[in-house]
Amino acid sequence: MRFFSVATVIVIAAILLARNSIAQIDSSIVTIDADDIGGLVLSKGGAEAGVWVIAETRDLPTGFRKIVVTDESGYYLIPDLPLASYDIWVRGYGLIDSPKIEAEPGEIVNLTAVEAPTAQEAAQYYPSSYWYSLLEIPPKSDFPGTGPNGNGIATGLISQLHWIGQMKAGAVGGGCSVCHQLGNKATREIPQELGDFDSTVDAWDRRVQSGQAGASMTAAMSRFGRRRALEMYADWTDRIVAGEVPSEPPRPQGIERNLVVTQWDWADPVGFVHDTVSTDKRNPMLNPNGLVYGVQEFSTPDLNILDPVNNSLTRITAPVRDEDTPFMNPQFVFQPSAHNGDEIVWSGKASLHNPMMDHMGRVWLTHTIRAPETPDFCREGSNHPSAKLFPVQRSNRHLSVYDPSTEGFSLIDTCFGTHHLQIAEDEDNTVWASNPGSPVLGWLNMRLFDETGDEQQAQGWCPFILDTNANGQQDAYVEPNEPIDPTKDKRIDGGSYGIIPSPVDGSIWVAQGYNVPGAIIRLSPGENPPNTCLAEVYEPPFNNPASTISGFTPRGIDIDREGVIWTALAGSGHFASFDRRKCPVLNGPTATGQHCVEGWTLHETPGPHFKDVTYSGSADMLYYNWVDQFDTLGLGKDVPIATGTGSDSLLVLQPDGEFVVLRVPYPMGFSTRGVDGRIDDPNTGWKGRGLWANYAIHAPWHTEGGEGVTSKAVKFQLRPDPLAR
Repeated sequence: MRFFSVATVIVIAAILLARNSIAQIDSSIVTIDADDIGGLVLSKGGAEAGVWVIAETRDLPTGFRKIVVTDESGYYLIPDLPLASYDIWVRGYGLIDSPKIEAEPGEIVNLTAVEAPTAQEAAQYYPSSYWYSLLEIPPKSDFPGTGPNGNGIATGLISQLHWIGQMKAGAVGGGCSVCHQLGNKATREIPQELGDFDSTVDAWDRRVQSGQAGASMTAAMSRFGRRRALEMYADWTDRIVAGEVPSEPPRPQGIERNLVVTQWDWADPVGFVHDTVSTDKRNPMLNPNGLVYGVQEFSTPDLNILDPVNNSLTRITAPVRDEDTPFMNPQFVFQPSAHNGDEIVWSGKASLHNPMMDHMGRVWLTHTIRAPETPDFCREGSNHPSAKLFPVQRSNRHLSVYDPSTEGFSLIDTCFGTHHLQIAEDEDNTVWASNPGSPVLGWLNMRLFDETGDEQQAQGWCPFILDTNANGQQDAYVEPNEPIDPTKDKRIDGGSYGIIPSPVDGSIWVAQGYNVPGAIIRLSPGENPPNTCLAEVYEPPFNNPASTISGFTPRGIDIDREGVIWTALAGSGHFASFDRRKCPVLNGPTATGQHCVEGWTLHETPGPHFKDVTYSGSADMLYYNWVDQFDTLGLGKDVPIATGTGSDSLLVLQPDGEFVVLRVPYPMGFSTRGVDGRIDDPNTGWKGRGLWANYAIHAPWHTEGGEGVTSKAVKFQLRPDPLAR
């Protein structure tokens, strides 16, 4: 005799129901064109509002899907579908996936939603941050850490907030959520393929040694105090296996129901695509309907090029200049992976990290072209002005520019390391580049480089020097490890992840986001850089009596057209603004970081907190952020947007302080690192506008579907209502 689970019986019944008319649709409510699919979603309880309807096809040159949300009466309309055969189904909180129905554009397709038989089955569709929130963090009373012979917590973790910071972006080194989500099915459970273990603690100890990243992951675990952290994660897994589930997320409401998500597959199954660019950030009407570029950091081919009009993909391998350029990742497996075994899946050298488009449609890239040792012109004894001030011995990533008209790369050797880049709004189109481990901030004069091809003359760099004596000029300084001398300036270590030039005064802002509390730093180049560069440092309020909230670990950074900085606090889960105009003190011996609480406003992002933790913030990890300076989404100019790395979403902050959550429900695992916005046609309403992002985790096999699933380019559009065509 054959037996079926309750969920299987429900799905079979739904298939039978879906093949018959479940309701006579009111044609005055849903009107479709020949390239649309629309209909009504009902369940046993009636109309299903705020659930997603997904259309997916493999008939096009690359995998394609489009996702919409039902309105308050359960109606949906999927607009502008390319001609193909689609699988259509319903996903929503409180449900399990409905049966897939085959359909083509131009059809009305009514769908039967399937209510989840159990809380555990319903929870399988929740974002990873909801599952991550179930972790039981060591209590405040256990801090500061006293080491392996004390309470087992690392001595560098001096508070519960430092521990939480380490769980996300890092407090005493790289954190756990920087590379991939934690809380998805691939991480909250132990895969059977990993083997058999005496305890879940042993299983966790083994899993973090897996693959090419095994050395990095096991080091990250040890930064907590290894045994204490392993016990925390093992207890989390054990409780989940025993049936514990997080709270149910809210369904999309209001504006969130107007969302249209379009996706294209655009990488290989092991490709980690870091960032996406579609236009010039300074002029989002450049390159309308044009190619979209994504950089694949660890493996080759390195540059993914999407044609969103023809739904096709081109991939190009980026060159390196020198044969001895090292691989980005270790070329050995620390321990066999449950997913890839002993296979070396990452063998790229170019290490493309961040693309930005210039005013001519060229794509500028942070790009490793050689080994880390710098050439002579960067070093002590060189006549280069920046080397005279602060010589540089190593730089791990450099610059290049890809010209679509020639399909060629120009490689640019830089003394300064690069990570993210931005192009300033100045007559030189200056390219500024961040670097997390570097004590300098570097630039390339694009105009001069284009005119002369002289990479040495066109570049420069500045150390981070605070104007501690407040005389308005760069003077002799004390080093980072030396006490403040009020008669001198002070150099700080700096380091920078996010970077943004100000359109207001030409200053450069960076986010230093690998510790607690971290900081944002303003660099003013002055009239004669590097000799006129001066820096200012501002830490988010942290254990500051002038603030009731502590925030920490700024990582992404952007700016609005008024000069207000926005930064995603990856550790605490706040989206913060900083207005320098509110600061009574900008420099001097007291301007060391915590001196301008007045300038900060911290917004708690949506979603649950960690279990039994009372601090302000959320369990979500905010990898980066972006400001929609030119209304490319349609919600207005200067709208700030954070990337909900653990919540499968973009978090849009409205002027009233409320967030609009633009969630990508399928496949689960949307975890973007950056955002771009483009206006293809300002005269066609919502159809001519949109944001671009991508699936961006190191391990694409963690995405729903597992092995074989690739990164995807993702376009977000907001129509005026859920049924707009």
